[in-house]
Amino acid sequence: MLNSKYRKRFYRRWIKAPDLYRSFIAVEETDIDILTDIFLDKLFLKEKLLFYRDQIKDYISKDRRFLTSLKPLVVAKEAPPIVKDMAKKAQIAGVGPMATVAGAIAQYLGKSILRKGANEVIIENGGDIFLNIKKPRLVGIYAGNSKFSGKIFLKIRPESKIYGICTSSATVSHSLSFGNADAVTILAEDAILADALATACCNRIKDENDFEPTIDFAKKIKGIQGIVIILKDKLASWGNIEFA
Repeated sequence: MLNSKYRKRFYRRWIKAPDLYRSFIAVEETDIDILTDIFLDKLFLKEKLLFYRDQIKDYISKDRRFLTSLKPLVVAKEAPPIVKDMAKKAQIAGVGPMATVAGAIAQYLGKSILRKGANEVIIENGGDIFLNIKKPRLVGIYAGNSKFSGKIFLKIRPESKIYGICTSSATVSHSLSFGNADAVTILAEDAILADALATACCNRIKDENDFEPTIDFAKKIKGIQGIVIILKDKLASWGNIEFA
């Protein structure tokens, strides 16, 4: 379903949240780090992860374009909610639906955990994050060889209505990108939209002259809370961004 290449999530060593329970779940290409305020059985987490993955895989078996298209698609009326959500947010950003898959799985799994009784949930799926927090948290940005890599932290407050923080890179990950940015991070009210827009904005960054028009593009989209762009030794940001 996803790119078969795997990169060890070395940045997870930086995560410090001693007040939360931590779980790791990996199924094929999906490798997820889960932080919650309640203990969760791994069988429950794996069953939910498989449920959402299988819905996406089943739809792909009926419409291969959903996997390969680099442009938005109209999906069938009978498609499962996660597939419809991916297609809808991809349409807003102008990208293919699979550009949203990490954010979609993180968000749907996260909401399942909230329905289970958790009050605080943070899910990281390959650098894309769904979070529902009850106290301020710091989120770091890894940007490869940029001087800002691992030195930029965003302070996220519960009242901010930021539930998705997603990053796309042309230099770090194996994901397809048409730009040159070391990192484009989107903060949004929805992790699926954040994932889609991170890809769309990263595609637009060829050099620093693209910073302003890319920010103008992002700020017009409803639900976007902020954007951070890193390209070598240059950084630009807009919106509800609090550096720490």
